[in-house]
Amino acid sequence: MDTLQQLAVALGLAGLSGLNLYLTVFVTGLAINQHWIALSDRYHDLAVLGDPGIVIIAGVLYGLEFFADKVPWVDSLWDSVHTIIRPIGGAMLAIKVLGQPDPTFDVIVGLLFGSVTLVTHTAKAGTRLLANGSPEPFSNIALSVTEDATVVGGLALLHTHPIIFMILMIASLAAIIYLAPKILRSVRVKAWLAWRKLNARADYGEVTLPTQLSPDHDALFHKLNLLNEKIAWAVPCLSAGRKLPSNAEGHLVATVEDRSQLYFVGQCGFSKLAVPLDLTGYKVTHETRFLCEKVILYPLDRRPKHVFIMDRSRSPIARKLAEDLAARLTLQSPSKSPQAEVLVNA
Repeated sequence: MDTLQQLAVALGLAGLSGLNLYLTVFVTGLAINQHWIALSDRYHDLAVLGDPGIVIIAGVLYGLEFFADKVPWVDSLWDSVHTIIRPIGGAMLAIKVLGQPDPTFDVIVGLLFGSVTLVTHTAKAGTRLLANGSPEPFSNIALSVTEDATVVGGLALLHTHPIIFMILMIASLAAIIYLAPKILRSVRVKAWLAWRKLNARADYGEVTLPTQLSPDHDALFHKLNLLNEKIAWAVPCLSAGRKLPSNAEGHLVATVEDRSQLYFVGQCGFSKLAVPLDLTGYKVTHETRFLCEKVILYPLDRRPKHVFIMDRSRSPIARKLAEDLAARLTLQSPSKSPQAEVLVNA
């Protein structure tokens, strides 16, 4: 049981360090320094955290992180810098808990528990980057306060019920690893949209919708195009919504002959997508967001909503696409209806 508790403490300190290394060290060191907790012999190496110098430095660094974590994009920059620092710190704390005179054992512990810290750090950094897609700061503040509360509450639970904490930590790590592909894909998309926004150039020329598909996407489209209809346009975009997977890269395709049908062809991870979309019963909106342009098909019934995302440099293309979709929807009814209304939210 003692060994299991040691593993729980090592896992807990490593995992919480991925959320906030400095707060983990500061709270643990302060508790040791003020004798709020009494270290048993098997944790004697952790006594160094109670040194006043370490407590002060950790407190100052946590103070800096406290403010940096609440400012959009500054928090992501801070997380980028700490991609190396947090795993090293988490590995060192685990070594202090489980360390042996054998250097090989210490290296193994450092690699394993440093990886645990990297997993929780990646989840935190990815969540922050996704939150930064919105310019308002409230989500960043809420996430920062939640993370700090998780660290303090986790340390308290680790002290009183280490086995329960270990079970919760293992479940959290399993959930993060299971969701890792979606998280990493979302992070990559947000980073790409931010980079495109910073490098976007205004285009005041005449806008025409593209008509060419990549070879892979062309092959996928022709599996659906049984009547060999002519492509009216093929707009590169990302998908979202309930019917289409989030952040799938592909083309939204329309044909000249059938104006009530769309097709989305692309790829999500290692999966190929070729999905027909019926326009009947939809209206279209075009929204300009902080990082991207969105063309959204809203249903008039209970069918799923479809969202198509482009970077900010393609604002004219997004507007032109929304206009063409509105025209297609208008032709489905003899008079103008809410289906054909194009709403532009700047």
